Amino acid sequence: MLENIGGTEILVILFVVFIFFGPKKMPEIGRSIGKGVREFREAMRNIQSDIQSAASLDDEKKEKLK
Repeated sequence: MLENIGGTEILVILFVVFIFFGPKKMPEIGRSIGKGVREFREAMRNIQSDIQSAASLDDEKKEKLK
């Protein structure tokens, strides 16, 4: 979805956000977005590790049944 957004479109979006929120709110918005992205990545890592550990437990159970 975001692959089709070019540099010009990003600049227009940033300009509109700058007009609505002003220069004082921009750093706060950036920090909030960064924090959200970090939390999302951490949650994805946790989910991946849970899936991998569950898969390894299933493999161990299959080995014991043989």
